[in-house]
Amino acid sequence: MSALNRIRDTWNDMDRPTRLRWGYGVIAILALAVIFSFVYNRIGLLENKRQRREADLVEMLRLKGRYQEARSTSMRLANRLAAVRADDSPAKLVEETGIRGKSLRITPLKTELKNGFTEEAADIKIDGLTANEAVNLLHRIEKGQRPAIVRKALLRTRFDDPSKLDLTLTVALLRGAPQGAR
Repeated sequence: MSALNRIRDTWNDMDRPTRLRWGYGVIAILALAVIFSFVYNRIGLLENKRQRREADLVEMLRLKGRYQEARSTSMRLANRLAAVRADDSPAKLVEETGIRGKSLRITPLKTELKNGFTEEAADIKIDGLTANEAVNLLHRIEKGQRPAIVRKALLRTRFDDPSKLDLTLTVALLRGAPQGAR
């Protein structure tokens, strides 16, 4: 005799009120199983939603950091642009560094308008610098208070004194473009 036959025989031997109570119990167990299944499904959906939001939050924090970095860079450039006076020029920037070498020759180039900025450029040739003076000059020009860019730099050793260098630079001083030109 199989287990199913035994259950059927036991069910048939019960009186009607007992069978009704057992039926209600089975219905209650099945209802609880359906409710728990729904709850676990809902918990799974909420867990997936939480994970997506955590990923979004991580991305937002990364974007916030990039935004703050870009904003601080922009503010530094704006402050450096505000520090440019009307009488500033690439020649004045080089002269203010105090590094002169044997000879200094400055040739102004034409002023160009690029990306909302005016670039005032000059070719600068300095003879007889030490390597340390050349590095200091480049550093002071690019990292100074005014926004200047070294477009081109050419270092050559001197024939008469190999410890000295000849430096040829193209330096551009940035200014904010006039309001009508933007």
